[in-house]
Amino acid sequence: MTDQKGAEQVAMSLAEQALNEARARYAPSEAPLSVGAERVKKQRVRKAITNTTSDTLQDMQKTLWATADKMRANMDAAEYKHIVLGLIFLKYISDSFAGRRAELALKFADASNDYYLGSEDPELLANELEERDYYKEVNVFWVPEVARWESLRAAAKQVDIGKRIDEALAAIEAENPPLKNILDKRYARAQLPDGKLGELVDLISTIGFGGDANQARDLLGQVYEYFLGQFASAEGKKGGQFYTPASIVKTLVAVLNPHHGKVYDPCCGSGGMFVQSEKFIEAHGGKLGDVSIYGQESNPTTWRLAAMNLAIRGIDFNLGKEPGDTFLRNQHRDLRADFVLANPPFNVSDWWHGSLEGDPRWAYGTPPQGNANYAWLQHMLFHLKSSGRAGIVLANGSMSSSQNTEGDIRRAMVEADVVEVMVALPGQLFFNTQIPACLWFLTKQKIVRPGEVLFIDARKLGSNVSRVQIELLDSDIERIAQTVANWRGEPLDVGGEIAEYNDISGFCRSVKLAEIAEHGYVLTPGRYVGAEAVEDDYEAFADKMQNLTALLGEQLAKGVVLDQLIRQKLGGLGYEF
Repeated sequence: MTDQKGAEQVAMSLAEQALNEARARYAPSEAPLSVGAERVKKQRVRKAITNTTSDTLQDMQKTLWATADKMRANMDAAEYKHIVLGLIFLKYISDSFAGRRAELALKFADASNDYYLGSEDPELLANELEERDYYKEVNVFWVPEVARWESLRAAAKQVDIGKRIDEALAAIEAENPPLKNILDKRYARAQLPDGKLGELVDLISTIGFGGDANQARDLLGQVYEYFLGQFASAEGKKGGQFYTPASIVKTLVAVLNPHHGKVYDPCCGSGGMFVQSEKFIEAHGGKLGDVSIYGQESNPTTWRLAAMNLAIRGIDFNLGKEPGDTFLRNQHRDLRADFVLANPPFNVSDWWHGSLEGDPRWAYGTPPQGNANYAWLQHMLFHLKSSGRAGIVLANGSMSSSQNTEGDIRRAMVEADVVEVMVALPGQLFFNTQIPACLWFLTKQKIVRPGEVLFIDARKLGSNVSRVQIELLDSDIERIAQTVANWRGEPLDVGGEIAEYNDISGFCRSVKLAEIAEHGYVLTPGRYVGAEAVEDDYEAFADKMQNLTALLGEQLAKGVVLDQLIRQKLGGLGYEF
């Protein structure tokens, strides 16, 4: 028992050390420079700081995860994730509140500030700091005293810490209507070994940068996202129900370029599509709030994860009044979005209800009752603006299936020219399924290249991150996105560059609708892009075989020598065979 406790203390110490390094990276102290020298200095070191900060944050995230996972003991990962992620969210709310409170205290004492109180009365200052409007005006959640993190950390070793956390969450919901029914109050009944919940509170207390709410939000958001991915991996098949691998989300976002307007995900899981959209916008010169977020999710616990994932990043959202089935209880009936991004569950067989017969969403044909793939595609087209674009992840079978009405619906979609780009993905990208997947990109109004579809075969891209999983590298994603941008004639960035589009054998090809019709409206990229061109070395076959045979002979001879050497070395050690 003592050894175990000592190991956990070492792990906690490592977590704090990693965090301290991250803090140093985020706030490096530098001597004042002239304006010109500062600009040069910033340009020179920005990339280095970004890289080292990223490395340090990754180390910190891994350390935190390893420590938190050890505390899980025998609790199921599916249950434990709500415990951990709920606490991270509570810490974020409290850090943001504390940051705003510290900022107000300075303003109240500054005679040149509009917030100046004109008095040093401690009681007046304390009362002003408790005024809710000061927090709400900057979109910071109001945190009652009982729910503030310092109060919970002080009680971390108490036997009723679970009950106290539940009461804190209830108090926060009562004070902040947007969070009503979102926070998961399950801590009093959590099946954790004695003392582990308190230790988890202590661990999560190490996350954050103190008074700076923006830095706290950024770090906690990254930790939340990292933990979501780790829990999805730990849960395996079930993990895919709430988490889409980041490289797939990045690919959808990079191709769609959702830089403004309304973004919709009808099966939003934990909200990863929205988070990545905001990241994309900020990375390309936009700002938080350039898009409006709309989503829906049927699983209640996943719906809460999404709401927390967005709130922790300060993203305004509308996920409907409650969790609900997108087909049967469409909570955004009148929405027409600029962009739709989604990873719906593959090949769902129990989605149909009699009330869906004759639904206006089925503009290209009624989907088969035993598979929802073409219901998802048509639902998303229905919710697009006339100038909108959609990106959807589906099983490969959706590109060629002719079961029931699927072939007829696909034909109608192709003939209506709403299919813009098809991308075949490499296998093993998902936690929850080995089913090969593809990306559909749809548009209602094909301004450039009408009557054509771009096919991309990306099955050979990606890199192994584990024995059972592959992810697309940033360079792979950029290659796909830039190919689409060149084909559309639209740069990825405002003022960005595009090159002339050219077909590349084995990778991409622009195909006329007439040719697609000749292939029975099958949309599998491999059928159209052809084989990858192999560079001819102009060596005669007979000469090549002679050279290869000679090389093989040399290698076999070398193998015999090495065999003898190994036998000799082992014999010298007394191991003869």
